[in-house]
Order: sequence, then structure tokens, then C-alpha cells
Amino acid sequence: MSQPQDLTVAERIRQKFDTLTRAERQLANAILENYPVSGLGGITALAESSDVSPPTVVRMSKKLGYKGFPELQAMLRAEVEASILNPISKHNRWTEGAPDTHLLNLFADAVMDNMRQTLRHLDLNEFNAVVNLLSDKNRTIHVLGGRLTRSLADYFFTHMQVIRDHLTLVAANSNTWPHYVLNMKAGDVLVVFDIRRYEREILNLAEIATSKGVTVILFTDQWGSPVSKYATHSFHSRIEAPSAWDSSVVTMFIVETVIAAVQTENWDETRERMNTLESLFDKSKLFKKFT
Repeated sequence: MSQPQDLTVAERIRQKFDTLTRAERQLANAILENYPVSGLGGITALAESSDVSPPTVVRMSKKLGYKGFPELQAMLRAEVEASILNPISKHNRWTEGAPDTHLLNLFADAVMDNMRQTLRHLDLNEFNAVVNLLSDKNRTIHVLGGRLTRSLADYFFTHMQVIRDHLTLVAANSNTWPHYVLNMKAGDVLVVFDIRRYEREILNLAEIATSKGVTVILFTDQWGSPVSKYATHSFHSRIEAPSAWDSSVVTMFIVETVIAAVQTENWDETRERMNTLESLFDKSKLFKKFT
């Protein structure tokens, strides 16, 4: 089981939210709205921007398990540093003092811990709400990934394309994105993949899409992409691994579970589409037949 020190400030807030007072919840929402930047200033500035008193900031910090606001703020600063690590810095951090254990075991332990911690904080109501949005045939789904998360976006899009129509995979070149925004309308859904070393262009597109009434669903890491402030629903996956790169295992797990849930929700239509697709595969001789 994860220890309190393993949790991000945002995870602690979500975990303890129901125990907070009205003023503390107001403060918590203000921190999460522009996380983690909103908590990096002084205690007075944070209290004023949240319309609460400085003692409320101190009380909530202690309820979250910190000695006070300075410790909470120190954790936020550490999260910011962790979220912008480049691959070389990340590799060095993992290899310094690493135990003499085979990498397979180290990686497996890290991935399993990532899975446990992610599932512990995954809200089933949030998951179901996302499935309902993606199952709604009246909504067009737009899918967007970044430099490395592009492969996750493509995987998600390919499977969803079999399940339902009205899907668009946003091209990698950001200079073409205005063309995609042109076709977005209120009620559409934008599925965004954005993890550590968050991409500025993705944030800009999410902001523009939201201004048009598009609902944003975000797949991100434990710290949370800046896109979070525009997202109606977010999945926070643990991504740390003994590597210069981050692990996509848990994110892929959630993606595949969402795909399975939408497929089940729309099974009658999905089955018809699959039958038609198989006929097209046969005509195109895409797959080898052993007959």
C-alpha cells in the first residue's frame, strides 16, 4: 500500500476532500484549478486568491498530513521539478544508488506499484462518465497525442474507429490544427494525451476547443498536465520507471479498459461494424488465410 509520502499533493487533496470544511474545499478547488502553480506563491497570496483566511491554508495543510504550508509548498516545488525532468536527468536519478537487481525485476516492481497507486485513486464515477461520453453517437470524438503519447492516441483512435463513427485523429503537425478546430462544435469531445514535459501547443488547442464548447478528456500523469484546468475528466496514471523514459503501461491499461467498456456499451453497432470490417479485410486480402 502506498505511503502518504508517496502521494502527490493533488492526490492527497482528492483523498481527503470529503473531510474538509467548506472553506478548505474552496481552497482545495482553487489549488487544483491551476495546479501546481497556484500553490507556489506565499500563503497570503494563496489565501486571498482563494477567498479564505491564512489560518485556513495552515489547517488544510495539516489535514493533508503536512506539518504546515511550507512543507506542502516544498512538495509542490518537488513535483514541478520532477514533472520537467529530461530523460538524462531521469536516468541519473534512477541509477544513483540502485540495488543490484536485474532490470526486469526493478521495472516489474515499478510498474506494479504504479498500477496499484493509480487504481487506488481512480474514481469509478469519473470512469463511467467518460464511457458515457464516448458512447454517445451524437458527439464527434477528436483524439490528440503528443511527441511520445502520439502512439497511445493512435492506438485509442484505431480501436474506437471500429466501435463507432464520427471520429477524428488530429494530425501531429500543430500548424494544421486550426483546420481541425474549424470542424469542432459544441458537444464534441476532445481526448488528449499529455504527460511529463507537457507540450505548449496541446495546451493551446485544449483552451481553444473548450472555448467552443468541446468537452476535454485528459490522459495524463500523477502530477497533471496543465490541460487539467480545461479538462472535464482526467485520468492520472503513475508513469515512473527505472528508465530514461516514462512508462505507458498503466495509461495503456486505462485506455484498453475504456475501449472495452465503450465496446460493451455499443455492442450491437460494434458487432455490425466488425462484420463489415472483416468482409473488407477479406476483399483486400490483408490477412493471410490458412485454408
